[in-house]
Amino acid sequence: MLVNLRSLDLNLLVTLDVLLAEHNVTRAALRLNFSQPSVSVHLAKLREILGDPLLLPGPRGMQPTARALALREPLREALESLERALAPERPFDPAGASDTWRVAASDYGESTIALPALRGLREAAPNTRLAVVELAPARVAKQAAQGEIDLAFHTTSDAPENLRRRALFTERYVLAGRADHPRLKRRPGAKQFCALEHVIVSPDGGGFHGVTDEVLAQAGLTRRVVLSVPHFLFVIAVLERSDLVAMLPWRLVREKAALRVVEPPIEVPGYEMCMLWHERSHRDSAHRWLREQIARAV
Repeated sequence: MLVNLRSLDLNLLVTLDVLLAEHNVTRAALRLNFSQPSVSVHLAKLREILGDPLLLPGPRGMQPTARALALREPLREALESLERALAPERPFDPAGASDTWRVAASDYGESTIALPALRGLREAAPNTRLAVVELAPARVAKQAAQGEIDLAFHTTSDAPENLRRRALFTERYVLAGRADHPRLKRRPGAKQFCALEHVIVSPDGGGFHGVTDEVLAQAGLTRRVVLSVPHFLFVIAVLERSDLVAMLPWRLVREKAALRVVEPPIEVPGYEMCMLWHERSHRDSAHRWLREQIARAV
């Protein structure tokens, strides 16, 4: 006979657990801080629900039936599991942790967020693992909801509204070219800037127009964009080996000795970077620790 758990009072199972340990209604009542009649009522209900006497009078107290003996260990394990599930969360111990975290990032996010945070993560939590997966902006919310990723590094302006977020930093654009570029010895004027051959990063692939071009258009200017690529890191390799230049995020090129970085002659709006996560992980102690480590590192 199957028992309908929806109609079963959890207190009855707690009483049964103690009765199976004590084999005595009076001692069970003392342990439970119940009156003896209350325990007797619980036992009567359990007998009716389970269709078994459970405990029978004997010469040395009550004796469990075969059904009761079969229930004893599974019931104790189930109640212990429930107690652990409902217990207050323990503080996260990074030194002893073995978590695997998955973060979604573009190559820009890898270089400016994941890389600066990596050393601190390895030193504080040496037994954890970090998987960096490619950022797919259209799928971020679904991936987070399904537990496929723990965090995503994203521009705040384009972040899904249904995810938690924390701002990390504000980025600005600079003009970059190879260190000995003959036309970057000083800051170029607007016309000189437009005459240079530019590389553009087009995440969707193949685009030759970006935010810089929108600003130029407002001033009645256009530039020469001769190469479009999907990733920032490829742009850096191109700049090091050619006379091409690019408008790039400052954090991406600030420590590149092979590049010369100058302020552009036009003001191009920057953007804010944030990390995103699902509500399900918001209060998890390990997840909170990970978020704090990353925020401090950048």
